[in-house]
Amino acid sequence: MFHRRQFIASVAGASALSLSPGRLFAEANTTRDPMGDLTTRLNPKIEKSREVALGILKPSAAELERGLKLHSESIVFDSYGFGPRAAIDGDAMAAAVADGASAVELKDLHEEMTMTRFATDPVQEQEFRDAWRASGVTCVFNNAGEEGQDPLRLIKRLARHTYTTDLMKGFVFKAATPRDVETAKQQGQHCFYLTGNGVPLAQQWLSVEEELRYLRVFYQLGIRMMHLTYQRRNMIGDGCGEKTDAGLSDFGHRAIAEMNRIGIIPDCAHSGWKTSLEAAQTSSRPMVASHSTCAAVHNHFRSKPDNVIKAIVESGGFIGICCIPRYLGGSGDISALLDHIDYAIKKFGPDSVAIGTDVAYMSQLSGVEQAKVPKRSKQRATFQTLWPKDNFKTTGQMNESIAWTNWPLFTVGLVQRGHSDDVIRKVIGGNVMRVIDASM
Repeated sequence: MFHRRQFIASVAGASALSLSPGRLFAEANTTRDPMGDLTTRLNPKIEKSREVALGILKPSAAELERGLKLHSESIVFDSYGFGPRAAIDGDAMAAAVADGASAVELKDLHEEMTMTRFATDPVQEQEFRDAWRASGVTCVFNNAGEEGQDPLRLIKRLARHTYTTDLMKGFVFKAATPRDVETAKQQGQHCFYLTGNGVPLAQQWLSVEEELRYLRVFYQLGIRMMHLTYQRRNMIGDGCGEKTDAGLSDFGHRAIAEMNRIGIIPDCAHSGWKTSLEAAQTSSRPMVASHSTCAAVHNHFRSKPDNVIKAIVESGGFIGICCIPRYLGGSGDISALLDHIDYAIKKFGPDSVAIGTDVAYMSQLSGVEQAKVPKRSKQRATFQTLWPKDNFKTTGQMNESIAWTNWPLFTVGLVQRGHSDDVIRKVIGGNVMRVIDASM
């Protein structure tokens, strides 16, 4: 059992015993501005997640200080995730329901609000800024394309992120090159690299070249990485949710060749194991599994086995370890996250792994605003969510410990596991920077 008194005494001295965990975290670092950004003015939601993770890790004062300093000084690049999300406008959503809006319209409205309101609402904007600051994240490979292949479906999230970065220049912007990420770090800003959850296809099938023509369009709009598949089978290959895995199609080989030519990173995070293996073997540039786990640590259909990870690493890519408890298995918390990272480093080397959280910070007001929306009748499961069943039970503590704003404690945890500063820098951002540079 973790004793808060022992921890407080070790990092702040016996005189600080009356401080809350958040205040303690702040007091330990008041003399260092960049480190202070990670630890001061934490709202109750962020503070609660920190307390849970600290209770699991139990770092010494030296480990905490080294980890926070390293985190604050490094480019931190989430290899797949989401920027902080806003709360919906519950009154506006309730009015849309009363007006008879369709399920599709309501879904779009909900998504638009969570992805844009921080650019127009001062309260949501402040919380958005606070979450970024507390995370210490420089750049997120941000989900900017709804799952599918239809260009009109894929363009919606891209438009929302373009809109918000246009309005919030000076704090967060859309990056197009590795140099942009370096500039963001130097100037104390944040940025998005954009990824889509599908390869945009014309769906006309006149010729291979004609079918793939939207790849270049989306690259020009800012997309730098694309999912080959998402759970289900498509014309490129099989998704990880299929019971059988036929591998990469003939068209899939051509699609990857075109991605390589243009400079788009192929991502097999949601692809079947055979599809992932063949994609890595055919790609002439680095391919990644941007948010996955190691099957050798916990066998799950969203994980990757050793032979697939090896092929990805040999392509010049990496496996990004995600923050989803049921994929991590074991304790399902920050310790399980570190177990997967440790395994990949030891088995495949320090260039093999990144952290792709696949989670977002959600506004403290989300529950209050959602409660204003009338409950709707039961909806059918969407096609892409037809996942194989598992018996894993996720707890609130698991999710709290690997919350997106706990990114600084991921670095602290890697310090505790005995990794060198150079290795940690690669894991928390350097490997993603290397891959985006190689893909230009």
